[in-house]
Amino acid sequence: MLSANSDKALAALAGRGITARLQPLAAGQGVEITAEGEDSEAVRAVLESHFAPSDMLLSRSGFAIPRVFVSDMDSTMIMAECIDELADFAGIKLQIAAITERAMQGELDFAAALVERVRLLAGLPESAIAQCLATRIAMMPGAKVLVETLKAHGCRTVLVTGGFHQFADPVAEELGFERVVANRLEVADGKLTGGLVGPIVDSTTKRAVLLEEAALRGPDTPSLATGDGANDIPMLEAATYGIAFAAKPKARAAASGWIDRGNLTGVLQLFDISQDDWVWE
Repeated sequence: MLSANSDKALAALAGRGITARLQPLAAGQGVEITAEGEDSEAVRAVLESHFAPSDMLLSRSGFAIPRVFVSDMDSTMIMAECIDELADFAGIKLQIAAITERAMQGELDFAAALVERVRLLAGLPESAIAQCLATRIAMMPGAKVLVETLKAHGCRTVLVTGGFHQFADPVAEELGFERVVANRLEVADGKLTGGLVGPIVDSTTKRAVLLEEAALRGPDTPSLATGDGANDIPMLEAATYGIAFAAKPKARAAASGWIDRGNLTGVLQLFDISQDDWVWE
């Protein structure tokens, strides 16, 4: 349903020389916005002033169901930051969570912050990972429906995280992701060493994976990325549709779409995929 503020928003856009059309989506929540003009920042500012909080997706080239979906994991596909919850088993959650928050806000270099946090976990029993998975890690509402529905529409799904394979692999299996790219905690003699195995997965990696997957499917392949932190910004910007989910301010500002109110099925609604076509858990 179109908001009562629609006419005011259209008038405000017209006052800036921007002609726009707002079309209600059949899925029932949200509108498709077509604006003529290049001032996307002005369009965004006007729409947000009239539809906040909002679930919205902006595109100059129209909308097509993506053929590639690449997503962050922590606080996007799951309702936690894995390293923070794992740190709780070492009694240092507050210390590590403070570093995590600053990294997500874009205040710290991600790779350096990751190395520092992992180092603080040295000596933690490997068994804490399984305990953490069982007791602290819950899937984000709507995550499985989103992944399985996109797959049913011919979309390749990839989970790319600055977190760890020890968490990402079981999460991907539960949600239905077809590929996982993640860091790996080093373990020796049944304990975390405080190190990582292999190169660090960071924002550059996330962007590269999205572009790689899209290229494999041919020119002009529509791609979708979801994330919530500063480490997701290059991926969000590189995607045809970059949607910030309950995101930090910098990530939200960089995205072409955002979900502030609902769960992850809001992504399906923004693409006007009827609920009759959703694949339920």
